[in-house]
This record gives sequence, structure tokens and C-alpha cells, in this order.
Amino acid sequence: MTRSIINPAGLHTPTGYGYSHIVSAPGEQVFIAGQYGSDESGHVVSDDFADQVERAFANLRTALAAAGLGPADVVRVGTYIVDHDQRKLEVLLKHLHATWGTGLPAQTLIGVAALALPGMLFEIDAVAVRTP
Repeated sequence: MTRSIINPAGLHTPTGYGYSHIVSAPGEQVFIAGQYGSDESGHVVSDDFADQVERAFANLRTALAAAGLGPADVVRVGTYIVDHDQRKLEVLLKHLHATWGTGLPAQTLIGVAALALPGMLFEIDAVAVRTP
């Protein structure tokens, strides 16, 4: 897939924060629902934030693969962190850069008071593009 990433002059360089300002790609949009640190039965795997982020990214890769896609096809992610702070951001950045390097998708990070299930500390959703 050919993704175009634009970080325009006049805006700060966002890659150190884990995202790109603009990502575009031709093709069919595929929407991946929020993935969290769950096992195959939907139970939260750990009360540790880093463990949940690691599992959520693994679950995201599983969902993408089921659609015949991979991380390189992702153009946007939404991330949701309970009680967001700098330490949690650093954990997230580690996974974002391990997954996408400097070719990061567009991203919005939202700090929240709670997520859908008790014990959930992190969730990530995605928009990917399947090339024609």
C-alpha cells in the first residue's frame, strides 16, 4: 500500500509524540473496533498498564490479519488511556514506534476516567485502508 504521510512546515514535528499530522491512502476503508488487553474470552489479562497495552497491540494485529491487513495499512488510530500521565504515554510510545517506526499513523489520544469494562486501562481502535 502507498501511504502518504505529511507533517507540514508550520506545525510541530509529531513523531516523537507517536503520530503523524496527515496520512492518506487510496482504497477501501476498514474500521477496527477498540482492542484492549483481553484474552480470547474477553477478560482483561492483567491489572498492569504495560501488559494491557502489549496485549491490545497484539489483538489489533490479530484483527488486522483477519481482514487481510497489517500495521502498514493503518492510517489512523484512536488511543484511550485511563488516568493518562507521562509514564503511560512512554509505554504507549514504545509500542507505537515498535509497530510503525517513523511512519506513524494519524492518532488522537484521549485520557478518560474509565473504559467499558472494570479493569480496562487502555484501548486502541484503527482505520486501515485496503488498496484496490
